[in-house]
Amino acid sequence: MRILVIGSGGREHALVHALSGHEVHVAPGNPGMQAERHEVLVDDRSAVVTLARDIDADLVVIGPEQPLVAGVADALREAGIPVFGPSQEAARLEGSKVFAKEVMATAGVRTARSKRVTDPDQVKVELKNFGPNFVVKDDGLAGGKGVVVTDDVREAVAHAKAVIADGNPVLLETFLSGPEVSLFCLVDGETVVPLLPAQDNKRAYDNDEGPNTGGMGAYAPLPWLPEDGVQRIVTEVVEPVAREMVRRGTPYSGLLYAGLAWGADGPSVVEFNARFGDPETQAVLALLDTPLADVLYATATGTLADLPPLKWKDGYAATVVLAAEGYPESPRKGDPITTSDPTLLDDPSRVLHAGVAASATSTDDAAARYVSAGGRVLNVVGTGATLADATADAYRTIEQIELPGSFYRKDIARKAVDGEISV
Repeated sequence: MRILVIGSGGREHALVHALSGHEVHVAPGNPGMQAERHEVLVDDRSAVVTLARDIDADLVVIGPEQPLVAGVADALREAGIPVFGPSQEAARLEGSKVFAKEVMATAGVRTARSKRVTDPDQVKVELKNFGPNFVVKDDGLAGGKGVVVTDDVREAVAHAKAVIADGNPVLLETFLSGPEVSLFCLVDGETVVPLLPAQDNKRAYDNDEGPNTGGMGAYAPLPWLPEDGVQRIVTEVVEPVAREMVRRGTPYSGLLYAGLAWGADGPSVVEFNARFGDPETQAVLALLDTPLADVLYATATGTLADLPPLKWKDGYAATVVLAAEGYPESPRKGDPITTSDPTLLDDPSRVLHAGVAASATSTDDAAARYVSAGGRVLNVVGTGATLADATADAYRTIEQIELPGSFYRKDIARKAVDGEISV
């Protein structure tokens, strides 16, 4: 199969690696990906269609949210090209948090109480109806960094006003207690097939301190989740939303990511994403035994219900993000990435490239070929029979990599390993 993957980050590298064995193209990709790369603006509908036609793609897989919200999947479908990714209208589940709230209300899905605010002068007034933990969200795409959770009303007001000043409405929400769960589900109309549950760590620093980020690490599956946890999420959240989208005449096709908090009453939705999440994908796909191409193609062609049950490898997987100095506010770029093992940076089973570029002084030595080009630079993946083994494997690898000024969290999955998470 000839497959075109759209995107350039660690999530897309994980997808490219999981699709190996097929002829894989990526646009625009990054130098660390072992696939044929093409330059394209990911949200340019006509350019993506033209590229897919030029390479005679059997399947297009859209990684990031921007092209989905821009309607790239619609353009590909109109051209008769199978595409893994929802329509522009269906992608509003991620593109507009207010729209997602409307769908959940109609579908009877538990979520936080919320208020949409567009007037900066009303922010402080409306915040009195929330708290003591304030949740302030950008009602648009913000790359996982548009949310502030704080008990400081001044910080909440400042973030809300900044979002409005940037031209987006703001959503004020009640705080949902309980450990968070990320569940990816393949959705084809009313057919829902869950992947393994995962948990990511959003805060920049250990002990969940520092600003929110796009994610500093993740692990899968979740040893603390109830035995019926995945099925409850499917039954109580994803299936009702899928049915409601069909009822609205905009059936969902692709990957629906449900971010949830597991409270006293079970799962409540924090957010939806219309694509694979980053960095959970890096951990989840490391454990998938069923060929990914078969899974994505079945979803894209409306035959997901005919797919045999997914098969998974035994054990656990974890990923740790190596971030550039200054991330997430102002990451430094252009620093060399080095390692004592010249094969390490070209082993996608251990290291996935996210924010990287080719070194201007490139040599045949893999340890000198890459420089940082983004905030989250590398995703290091570890696997093992136990969660402790998987995280230890990831940390052994990341300790071999040098990037000036970089940092990473030292406590990915630690609470789960130590048995400190319960529901």
